[in-house]
Amino acid sequence: MAKMDEVARRPGRWARFLLYAHIPSRVVYTIESQTMLPIRKAVFPVAGLGTRFLPATKAMPKEMLPIVDRPLIQYAVEEAVAAGITELIFITGRNKRAIEDHFDRMPELERDLELKNKVALLDSVRNVIPDSVKCVYTRQPAALGLGHAVLCASALVGDEPFAVLLADDLIDADAPVIGEMTKVAREFEGSVLAVQHVPRNQTNQYGIVSGESVSQGVVQVSGMVEKPHPDVAPSDLAVVGRYILEPGIFDALRATQPGVGGEIQLTDAIASLLKQRKVFGYEYDGVRYDCGSKEGFYRATMEIGRKYHGME
Repeated sequence: MAKMDEVARRPGRWARFLLYAHIPSRVVYTIESQTMLPIRKAVFPVAGLGTRFLPATKAMPKEMLPIVDRPLIQYAVEEAVAAGITELIFITGRNKRAIEDHFDRMPELERDLELKNKVALLDSVRNVIPDSVKCVYTRQPAALGLGHAVLCASALVGDEPFAVLLADDLIDADAPVIGEMTKVAREFEGSVLAVQHVPRNQTNQYGIVSGESVSQGVVQVSGMVEKPHPDVAPSDLAVVGRYILEPGIFDALRATQPGVGGEIQLTDAIASLLKQRKVFGYEYDGVRYDCGSKEGFYRATMEIGRKYHGME
């Protein structure tokens, strides 16, 4: 326990998530209902070109741009690991090798830090990902939308429920949101989408759900529309980048017709899934930063720097 106590005293979000990760998953986040298998796998679609951040992303994946002292993708990975996920599936594209290198061991660097007695830095490098967590990488051959990226993981996921985390949505919360969503999936036995209220004039930027409340913060979804005009949006509940999906989503994705630009939309497939399976929206408790925009990225850097690193 001495090592864990040392980690817990360190400032920053990773220390807090390490504590979550050491809670037995069967007690907190594992789904053990008779009809739903445990959530062991998480999919990270990271094949996007990051054109909003050019020229910074010309040779560097957007997911590797730093928020204070760690790359954007690591925040989503930490959330998944803290929720008990043991297999991380990265859907990559060209020029994304830096992500794989980041989550690999680097013996030369570790040896150098050890010789120089830089204990804190050595620990931060070794704790990028626990040894018990497996990373798998597969290529999305063409940029055909989020739905297509998720479909690329079908052979690796197999016939079990799984999580999807979009790194662009950095969520600062006391408990990992994807872990809280597994609780909802266990209780209500269905797929779960993270949702939040947005200003009505922004509904054309999100997938919007309609439905009825079934519990505090939980809505049973009856319909979904991708980026509706504010005048016709069924609600102001927007889907953000966290999903717990049943394996039936893969058949729904295969049956989904490509839209504009030949892209397959995950929202369309989930809407199709509603005809056969229950889908729920979970209103999470936390602060979301849209790091797919420069404004959101800047805000995340400033606020996380102040909150967890004492920066002014």
